[in-house]
Amino acid sequence: MKYATVLLAAAATASAHSTWQQLWVGSEDKAGTCVRTVRDNSPITSVTSPDMFCGRGPASTSGVCEVAAGGSLTVELHAQPGQRSCSQPAIGGNHYGPVMVYMAKVADAKTATSSSASFFKVAEDGYTGTTASWGTEILNANCGKRAFTVPKSIASGDYLVRAEAIALHAGANNPQPYVACFQVRVTGGGSANPAGVRFPGAYKTSDRLFTQAIYNQNFQYVSPGPAVYSG
Repeated sequence: MKYATVLLAAAATASAHSTWQQLWVGSEDKAGTCVRTVRDNSPITSVTSPDMFCGRGPASTSGVCEVAAGGSLTVELHAQPGQRSCSQPAIGGNHYGPVMVYMAKVADAKTATSSSASFFKVAEDGYTGTTASWGTEILNANCGKRAFTVPKSIASGDYLVRAEAIALHAGANNPQPYVACFQVRVTGGGSANPAGVRFPGAYKTSDRLFTQAIYNQNFQYVSPGPAVYSG
């Protein structure tokens, strides 16, 4: 990033934690009815941690939100549980990084574990050269919301929707992921079952994105994990 200065680096150390807790189906606010609520708003400490599956100590829930294939879902992140005000950044403190959404087809969204979930990527906002183009800054500009389209071609059934923001402000070899899962049921789908990746396992500590400092003059964004599913 070409705007590296001592002041920017100092600002990047500001404390700002966040948590994914709300989901919209189309224009309908489902709030927290189908989220596996994580225990706090702190980041995951390692991209190889078991917490990379669905976040830090997620609680079980019986809620499942129904969406039609080809329809819209919106995941929502804020700094504090239950805080949905647009007057505060969803993730502050210059916590620059990508925002991604994955889906995994499972037999039962209420009970699915990491061993049974293979995630394909359905959305990503990375970095295209300016501070405002970071996925986290786009999220802040949209009051913590990231909408995406459920692929029309995927098979009907239960899915986990995995929302993720990875703050990279703390320097090379110190990514800070924020992750949570939502339980959904897709209706009216096709026959596609996209190949996916496991969490943990999809990322390595040696991945190019995590071994660079974002304030370095030669920083280059390299998308973590698989490409966005094109189906």
